[in-house]
Amino acid sequence: MLSIEDLYAGYDGEVLHGISLEVREGEFVCVIGANTAGKSTLLRTISRLVPRSRGRIVFGGTDLMQLQPYEVPKLGIAHVPESRHLFPDMTVEENLMLGAYPVRRDPGHARRLEECFDLFPRLKERRNQRAGTLSGGEQQMVALGRAMMLGMRMLILDEPSHGLAPIVVDQVHDALVKIHESGTSILLVEQNTALALSVASRGYVLESGRIVLSDTSQALRENPKVREAYLGL
Repeated sequence: MLSIEDLYAGYDGEVLHGISLEVREGEFVCVIGANTAGKSTLLRTISRLVPRSRGRIVFGGTDLMQLQPYEVPKLGIAHVPESRHLFPDMTVEENLMLGAYPVRRDPGHARRLEECFDLFPRLKERRNQRAGTLSGGEQQMVALGRAMMLGMRMLILDEPSHGLAPIVVDQVHDALVKIHESGTSILLVEQNTALALSVASRGYVLESGRIVLSDTSQALRENPKVREAYLGL
């Protein structure tokens, strides 16, 4: 579904160096690494938000490198950034409905909204509450729900557990599992290695802008270097 080949990208200078990875249809893949490894830059490059990039990114046969950022969601790629980017003075429901804007002529909005409320009942309770008054965990739910409103084929997530209490991290874990089971392909970048490897079937290790290791999640959990550097074992 998603194929990246020999990708170089950055802002004032290059952050990613020769990245190659793939996500197959229906697969859950994670990218783990420390801060400043280039994980956020990778997702922003897929969404065409990084101005300087070269290489090849193909999604479902479409060359993303030829697209403008606003064209990417129309293909079914939903990007949930680390900082969530909600509109704090708009209600929960208004923020959710913004996720459907790229496909606003699709009549399935009402059904997807109910699917979102089924997955996150708390959002239904707070549908008329301003998003800026929600807790961090609730805001993350809104960000995930907004992505669902796109009718996404692929979800790309940037550090969804960042700054959340452990009990809320467990809720995010469960939500990602359910979204994946619904048939959505997922590419997750996470500093919380234990979380990432518990939900993904396969993963890549990113260090200083380069892929240094790739394997199944089980093999990565058992890898001595991963256990020492990322799992503290």
